[in-house]
Amino acid sequence: MAKKSMIARDVKRAELCDKYAVKRAELKKRVNDGDMEAAFELNKLPKNASPVRKRNRCQLDGRPRGYMREFGISRVKFRQLAGAGLIPGIKKSSW
Repeated sequence: MAKKSMIARDVKRAELCDKYAVKRAELKKRVNDGDMEAAFELNKLPKNASPVRKRNRCQLDGRPRGYMREFGISRVKFRQLAGAGLIPGIKKSSW
């Protein structure tokens, strides 16, 4: 289980990213065209508004490591749920 403050921080980053997404996209387009003023404006945006600062987290307990993108949960929760037979199409193999 992740700390509540870390989960809240990541939620805040996601909100900032959504808020500034359009502005960031048009500034990046202007920067790629060679506009230096747009580069200065891009630097003035909050650092946490950048999409690369978001972290994939388990939707059940917020664990940041061992995230399985296909299921949206961490390896620990995946193992627990798969062992209990709660994930459709997944069963524990034994041979």
